[in-house]
Amino acid sequence: MTIALISYEDGVLDWPGVARAIAEGHDHPKGQVNDLFLYRGAETLLNRTAWIDGLGIAAKVATVFPGNAARGKPTIGGAVNLCSDEDGQLQAVLDFHLVTKWKTVGDSLLAAMRLARPDSRNILIVGAGNIGRSLHDAYATAFPGARFTVWNRSRAGAERFAADRPGTAIATDLETAVRAADIITCATMSTEPLVRGDWLRPGQHVDLIGAYTRDMRESDDAAVARSRVFVDSFDTTIDHIGDLTAPLASGAIGRDHILADFYDLASFRRHDDAEITLFKNGGGAHLDLMVSRHILGAWQAAARG
Repeated sequence: MTIALISYEDGVLDWPGVARAIAEGHDHPKGQVNDLFLYRGAETLLNRTAWIDGLGIAAKVATVFPGNAARGKPTIGGAVNLCSDEDGQLQAVLDFHLVTKWKTVGDSLLAAMRLARPDSRNILIVGAGNIGRSLHDAYATAFPGARFTVWNRSRAGAERFAADRPGTAIATDLETAVRAADIITCATMSTEPLVRGDWLRPGQHVDLIGAYTRDMRESDDAAVARSRVFVDSFDTTIDHIGDLTAPLASGAIGRDHILADFYDLASFRRHDDAEITLFKNGGGAHLDLMVSRHILGAWQAAARG
């Protein structure tokens, strides 16, 4: 049996295709998902697993070694093992970073294509890291002609971003940039709210990616309360991520304020041009499986010519 070892993309993938794969993945029965963490001091081994009838099995293994940065080595590494749904045989080993990039950004792109106004032209990216660069590329495919602005805590980081993505403006004041944007997409590691509800105006779409624990958040209670709120998965967001746990705990919102996840994509739509929509991207191993299966299929098709 041939096992595919996939660590590159080389034009094989495109953002709309990945978004469609995530949407189609939710047509399958809801999968089993489980996470396991092991720790040695500041170092972490993360295992995320998913099994979806019709798509197969994925086991995503990641190591987090913060001390590697001082040694000039990557701090995160790992792979996704993709197995057949029919007989459980290993079909592919995919690079962790490849899957995470396309999964994370494709997740938010799917939501934006359904929740943001189609005429959105001013897109603000909060956070100038690698995910921010991929967000620029992905949103440019769905909103042709859009103008991009980046805000980053470090001016030097924003300047590097703008050099990599020519035409991107640099915001010096976050409030001003948020008020001017049609879409605000955040990919940071913030533990304090960045996007304030008082800054939002009718018609905007807010995309929150970075926070993934209860003590992390990119928005305040008012931003969530003012918005119609959607998530990729109820299971990976509501009880786990500060952008939702905090306003739920404070009483700023009730559970019914979170309207739908991707298993109810028909509800991902605007009622009018004036409302504010907010999407919380929580990730999850089921999404890694959906995207890994898509990557393998696209890679095999390209190999066949």
